[in-house]
Amino acid sequence: MKLISRRVEGREEIGVLMGDVVVSLEQLNHHCQKNFESSMQSLLESSRLEELRQTVLTMEDETKQACLRDGIPLHDCELAPLYRRPRKIWGIGLNYVEHAGDLKAVLPTEEPASFMKADTTLIGPSDVIELPWQSERVTAEAEIGVVIGKECRDVRVEEAASYVAGFVAVIDMTAEDILQKNPRFLTRAKNFDTFFSLGGELQTVDEIPDLASIKVGTYNNGHLHRENIVANMTFNPWYLVSFHSQVMTLLPGDIISTGTPGAVVIHDGDMAECRIDGFLPLINPVRQRWAGPKEDAR
Repeated sequence: MKLISRRVEGREEIGVLMGDVVVSLEQLNHHCQKNFESSMQSLLESSRLEELRQTVLTMEDETKQACLRDGIPLHDCELAPLYRRPRKIWGIGLNYVEHAGDLKAVLPTEEPASFMKADTTLIGPSDVIELPWQSERVTAEAEIGVVIGKECRDVRVEEAASYVAGFVAVIDMTAEDILQKNPRFLTRAKNFDTFFSLGGELQTVDEIPDLASIKVGTYNNGHLHRENIVANMTFNPWYLVSFHSQVMTLLPGDIISTGTPGAVVIHDGDMAECRIDGFLPLINPVRQRWAGPKEDAR
């Protein structure tokens, strides 16, 4: 099942993507006599995502046609982030060998190099990435994100898929020059407003039968910077879920952004983009934020 988040009359709601038509959950509820929540966060917290998937999967042809008649063509939808307030965003650094080589960094081989981001960094498709005046070198990093579907703690790797709602396109930003001053500045370098773009499409686990072969690419202004496949991650998505569930309880809507094949430096006027096989592209314009005072803030 593919779910799309879109803006409708000042609010954001999800719908089911059927072919090239988006059927709102309000319409689906009407035709299927259901009462699913219309926001992604509420749907995940209700533990009814699988029920929704089964409803769509077993829908009779007559009901499906009625839904499609009431739906909206995908090209007429204004996409929005899946949701705005995940409890936790885990980022994974240096998860591809090639990316670690770009940064002349030591590749983590025994444990993931992870960090956390605030939900105030979150934007969605077509929203503006703002370059902060405090940094002169910001990078954009395309990634595939894991969305947690059920509360989990201390799960085994082989169990991880059953706790995952699905996958989403992500663009993570880093103020790289700030990070290079001192590795302890990582939190600040990662947490400027607009530094985490979350796609408008969730694909459930069953939509991706061969996760390892999925290709993730970082693009800028329509040009490929770097791409790689999930199989070349040092730590695969299922391992990352298991590992971090042993650190803290993972909750519905939590996100693990699994690392980038390559980070591209972005400038005012650029268009940063994440492309993942089979997903809608995630594209964000880049703008310079107000060039504020750079004197010592102390």
